[in-house]
Amino acid sequence: MAQPTAPEGLPALDAARRNRLLQDVLKGVSRSFYMTLRVLPKKLREPIGLAYLLARTADTLTDRLAGFPGQRAGSTGARLESLVTLRSQVAGPADLGVLRELSSRSVDDDSSPQERALFGSLVDSFALLESLDDADRQQVRWVVDTLIQGMEMDLNTFPAEDSGELAALSTGADLDRYTYLVAGCVGEFWTNVTTSHESSLKEWDVSEMSATGVRFGKALQLTNVLRDIPRDLRNGRCYLPANELATSGLVPEDLLDPANEARARAVLVPWMQTAIGHFQAAEEYLTAIPRRSVRLRLACLWPLLLGLATLARPARGGNWLDPDSTTKVSRRWVYRMMLLSLPAVGSNTLLRFWIRRLGRQVERLI
Repeated sequence: MAQPTAPEGLPALDAARRNRLLQDVLKGVSRSFYMTLRVLPKKLREPIGLAYLLARTADTLTDRLAGFPGQRAGSTGARLESLVTLRSQVAGPADLGVLRELSSRSVDDDSSPQERALFGSLVDSFALLESLDDADRQQVRWVVDTLIQGMEMDLNTFPAEDSGELAALSTGADLDRYTYLVAGCVGEFWTNVTTSHESSLKEWDVSEMSATGVRFGKALQLTNVLRDIPRDLRNGRCYLPANELATSGLVPEDLLDPANEARARAVLVPWMQTAIGHFQAAEEYLTAIPRRSVRLRLACLWPLLLGLATLARPARGGNWLDPDSTTKVSRRWVYRMMLLSLPAVGSNTLLRFWIRRLGRQVERLI
């Protein structure tokens, strides 16, 4: 019997393959996001989970790639070409042959089992995309395309990791743009998808809440930028703006020496304060969700609290430029936070107290 097909010749997905994609494959590439996805209302899991999987596919292409014929494995040109190919498939119509070729050349002997599962499920991911309703499909296409633009900005701005070179973003506007492309747009996407599915959000001003959601996403990405400064520098990437460093008499290479941290604080602290301001917007976003929408509130609360706790780590240690410093929140802390969130999630008073206490801790540390 011939296999049923989805639009554009992609295989139709039965329930078992859908579940594998959004459970086993997704859990393999992100345990933290998997927990967020599982707590979401069921009708939101497919568009949001699929957007994450496609974005993770693109992110993996930028990090490791077997290479194209005639190009060095992992070269910037190979990565950009693969991202362009993926973007074209996301825009549609998807081509089964192109997807299979992209999948096969994106793994090598060093690929992890999780990466193999991710690319081995690429055709299924696009089949799921085609099966979404028109509004959700349009939103997933838009946000993944925007995220890929951010990855392309990364590759076009910074040298290859093994080049021994170091480059910086030019201005604060560039950093703000980057945080929008790789995370802020997710807040916009999240707002559009949740308001279209959740009747409890029917009173929301979608435009206003989308703007607040953008700041939520920027808070999380700016936290990642500040946390990963030492590692990024050693991979040739300085996200702190060159013009702001120059005002403090610094060039990106100076940040490779932890002894320059005191001078770098003139640049680091204002961006820390910007992140805190974005987290304040995230608090408003969270508390605007009706109390009865417990699952949706938890899905926003967990990354907010984790982000603030992560932001405090480099500030507490006072070693922002030390490559040996530990900035990761412990798994024990995460589980405890999730447990404590259950009785607190229905109270805006408790949530505001918790969030603002973490925010004040960060402010005191800087």
